[in-house]
Amino acid sequence: MSVSRFLFHSLSKILATKSLYLTKSLNYKSSQSLPPNYDYVRFSTLGLCYEEIINKGVKGNIAEVGVYKGVFAKRMNKLFSDRKLYLFDTFEGFDGKDVEVEKNSGYSKGDQDFSDTSVQMVMSNMPYPEKCIVKKGFFPDTASDVEDSFCFVSLDADLYEPILQGLIFFYPRLEKGGYIFIHDFNNDEYKGARPAVLKYCNENGINYVPIPDSGGTVIITK
Repeated sequence: MSVSRFLFHSLSKILATKSLYLTKSLNYKSSQSLPPNYDYVRFSTLGLCYEEIINKGVKGNIAEVGVYKGVFAKRMNKLFSDRKLYLFDTFEGFDGKDVEVEKNSGYSKGDQDFSDTSVQMVMSNMPYPEKCIVKKGFFPDTASDVEDSFCFVSLDADLYEPILQGLIFFYPRLEKGGYIFIHDFNNDEYKGARPAVLKYCNENGINYVPIPDSGGTVIITK
């Protein structure tokens, strides 16, 4: 075993005791250039899906529901630089109507504070802000005038109701060969995400693939 390989395996074992993991993923991809981030698996999977969309010539724009400070949206905007990016968020934290459903169903307390953001903050970080369309307010009401088709959608709204409504709105508008990422599917902190996905997928005969990112994302395609 080479010295570098020995050090990699030794460090991997040490970090694993802290629930931290090293990966050699995408060593075979010369085209992948990932920014420093807290969720390598999610970001790199986005990059691979982007390449599939481009290689297959999939039409449509992109969107995110649950933007918060725009970290994932920034990467979406950079990759899909020639497509419109719809940004759906209250930009003030969870809406009380969604929190009520969450609490009544026993999914979560819905008390995490995501209000420390703003449209201005998010837009200042976008590499191609001219391609962004901000839809501030309660989703899906804010999507009532959207008639686009989509090649990629990120649903990161955390709670049962907006995730379910996101699938109801976006999946019929998803182009063949497109992807929807749903965050928190395997996240015990937000237990409403999983039943929302299962309800929609089971009722519509849709398969899904969970990935081991830090937020427990699941991916569906068409």
